[in-house]
Amino acid sequence: MIPLIKPFLPEKEILLPELEKILYSGYIAEGEAVYQFEDAVKKYIGNPYCLALNSGTAALHLALIIADVKSGDEVISTPMTAEPTNTSISAIDAKIIWGDVNLNNGLLDPDSVRSLINSKTKAIVVVHYAGMVCDMDEFNKLSQEFNIPIIEDAAHALGSKYNGKMVGNGQNVTIFSFQAIKHMTTVDGGILSVTNENALERTRRLRWFGLDKKKARLLNDITELGYKYAMNNVNATIGNVQMRFINSVIDKYISNGKFYDNALKSINGIELMAYNKNTEPSYWLYTLKVERREDFIKMLEANSVTASPLHHRNDTHSIFKTLKRDLPNMDIFYNSFVHIPCGWWVGNEDREYIVDLIKKGW
Repeated sequence: MIPLIKPFLPEKEILLPELEKILYSGYIAEGEAVYQFEDAVKKYIGNPYCLALNSGTAALHLALIIADVKSGDEVISTPMTAEPTNTSISAIDAKIIWGDVNLNNGLLDPDSVRSLINSKTKAIVVVHYAGMVCDMDEFNKLSQEFNIPIIEDAAHALGSKYNGKMVGNGQNVTIFSFQAIKHMTTVDGGILSVTNENALERTRRLRWFGLDKKKARLLNDITELGYKYAMNNVNATIGNVQMRFINSVIDKYISNGKFYDNALKSINGIELMAYNKNTEPSYWLYTLKVERREDFIKMLEANSVTASPLHHRNDTHSIFKTLKRDLPNMDIFYNSFVHIPCGWWVGNEDREYIVDLIKKGW
């Protein structure tokens, strides 16, 4: 069976000696390996203001804090995402306002968001779902016009680009996830990418109970409540080894995605995604819309290929039942979209096999 998702890990001869060194180094908590990992990510995405954390969810929480979102505030978000995007908003007792999606790609629609902005709106969370990048031209205009911060959830979008630059390069606050199945995994972990030195220093304290690790413990004074969100040296060591391979791994996702973009054009029953202008996806998942989705999935699975929508529409969870609103585009998109294997493990023969199966019909 060709899987839909599969974690990449370097060969054991490369990874395990580095892990053994750190495990028996006498220091496995947040330390030099974490700071080296931060430096590698800074260089990769082109932003000097990056902080390593123990999860992408922790990064989302801190992003909301520095956006000054508080209890009772409204945050516009999308139901087309993994649950932590929105449970993080609820965890700080803010109210989620669901924006509708663009019918052509499932990404949050700027026109829908514009219609929802009011005096209670404190932040807009955009999700670069499956590695596709939202219409940042329009969202950045909204941010400037209404003076509302944009938080970019790029958990799926490491290696995606906007205006020729990596997502997360500092225009907005951005979060990345290195959870088990992402483009790159540290087993679990995340990055918070911020816009300036002051935000970086504040979040550096927030990730460790409010303590400043640049000062001796006995000289610290906690002035703002913080959390236990630091990445440790073990996860960071995995990340440091992973960063040696990051370009080749993500390039394979992109190569497979572009192959599908070309090979699946003009097939009856298939509609490909429309990528927003000035954006380049990193294809964490390859997304398409199909007629008779269940038949499509069953046909591929009968031929040893996994296909799935993968994510639960967030606004249908019971915890969000009081927030329900009409989302006509989401209704249509959610009933037709599906993902097919696209990652580093999908070889040239595999992707041609998948395309041939689809061309035969379902």
